[in-house]
Amino acid sequence: MIIAVDGPAASGKGTLAAALGRHFNLPILDTGLLYRAVGHAVKAYIDLPDIEARALEAASNLDLEAIEPEYLISAEVGVLASKIAVYPSVRRALYQAQRDFALQPSGAVLDGRDIGTTIAPEADAKLFIVAAPEVRAYRRARQLEARGQKVDREALLEQIKERDARDAGAAHGGFRPAEDAYLLDTTNLDIEAAITAAIAQVEAVIARKSAQQG
Repeated sequence: MIIAVDGPAASGKGTLAAALGRHFNLPILDTGLLYRAVGHAVKAYIDLPDIEARALEAASNLDLEAIEPEYLISAEVGVLASKIAVYPSVRRALYQAQRDFALQPSGAVLDGRDIGTTIAPEADAKLFIVAAPEVRAYRRARQLEARGQKVDREALLEQIKERDARDAGAAHGGFRPAEDAYLLDTTNLDIEAAITAAIAQVEAVIARKSAQQG
């Protein structure tokens, strides 16, 4: 079983993907970490003319096992990830790694921005997680502050809005709910309520497919 969990930054998709992975005993891939790792690797060159070539090289040599999430959670790295994600060559370089993870015999949960539309359009269950920008900025600020980082909350909100616009306007067009995705708005949901809703939706998909086969 493949479960696709998409949505904008700080919508809660990572938390929900992790919970779904635990509940259904499936391996989990936060695909955003791939882009964050590449962005972090080329941060010194982000404004140089050859940034795409440097990002492509970093993406082509990325080792999933060596990614250390704790160094990639900052808002700054999130902006870098968004900037290098617009390059088709970088997306192509990272596509196969994501695709291979999705097609494991055991199944998988992947969270990102275009899992249900591009990486695994055949996913058994697709969730698209949304929340108001102000709520997402508040959640991300608390997450960063809990790690001891100082946060300019107004600047963080602007970064999230800018990233939303950049992602929505990306040429690849994959950042959108798939036609068969379940839209889950977590604006007014706490973590437990959001997890319960996500699990219920996936279980409903499983039950429906079982009945159709049955």
